[in-house]
Amino acid sequence: VAVGSRVKIVIYSIGELAATAGIAAQTLRYYEQIGLMPEPPRTEGGQRRYDEGLAKRLLFVRRARDLGFAVEDIRSLLELAARPEQSCASVDLIAETHLAAIDAKIKSLKALRVELSRTLKCCAKGRISDCRVIDVLETEKRRHVRNG
Repeated sequence: VAVGSRVKIVIYSIGELAATAGIAAQTLRYYEQIGLMPEPPRTEGGQRRYDEGLAKRLLFVRRARDLGFAVEDIRSLLELAARPEQSCASVDLIAETHLAAIDAKIKSLKALRVELSRTLKCCAKGRISDCRVIDVLETEKRRHVRNG
């Protein structure tokens, strides 16, 4: 910073920060309640005030949620991010585990798509009493009731 120049410190209200991050203020409060975001300082009137560091943390959390990471994984990633000199092996393990879960979900969704597509092809497009989709759902329901 040059002599005589001023450094602008950005302070956000909860609504401003939420809008900047593309989330609802209620979501930001939730992140505070579960410990992903620390409680920010408050004005004398009790309004939350967030600085640039908290804004960066919130964007980290939002990006991690967008990628589908679970809350506990995000908590671990935040802790690891706070220790930049440490090996990233722990981060890689969290990401690899999440990727494996995504792959399993994709496999399951593909099987579900095949089943639903097959069921729709069998539909005669007649009355509900002859509907193959309803029949499959009711058959599955009866199977779970018997096995449950």
